[in-house]
Amino acid sequence: MGNGNWVVTAEYYSDTYRTEFIRRGLETKDEALKALRAALHTYSPSKNIVEKRRRVYRFADQESYLVVIKGKLTEWECTLRIAELVSDSSDPAVATRARGGGGGAAGAADGPQDRIPPGY
Repeated sequence: MGNGNWVVTAEYYSDTYRTEFIRRGLETKDEALKALRAALHTYSPSKNIVEKRRRVYRFADQESYLVVIKGKLTEWECTLRIAELVSDSSDPAVATRARGGGGGAAGAADGPQDRIPPGY
C-alpha cells in the first residue's frame, strides 16, 4: 500500500473552506471505498469536539457521505468522498485525455487534465 492513485478526502468549513486527505495511496476503488466507510465512524475535523452524536447521510452516488457531528457546544458538517488521480486512472481513456492525448481536436481539451504551468 502507498503507491496507489485513490484517496479519501474530507471537505468542511472552519474559518475557510478546507479539503483534507484522510488516506492516500490506495490501490483500487474498492480499497478506497472500504477506507471511506471506516472513516465515517472515526473521522473528526477537529480534535476539540466532544462528540455526542454522529449522523451519516449517503449521497446517491454512494461514493460520498455527509457526516454531521453534534458536539457539546458545536455542530460540524463534513463531506467524505473518494477520488482518483486522473493522469494515472485505470480507465485508459481518462488517463490518455489527462496527459493531453486523445482522439480528435477536442479530445485533449474536453476531459480533466493534470497541468504543469510553463516555466516549471
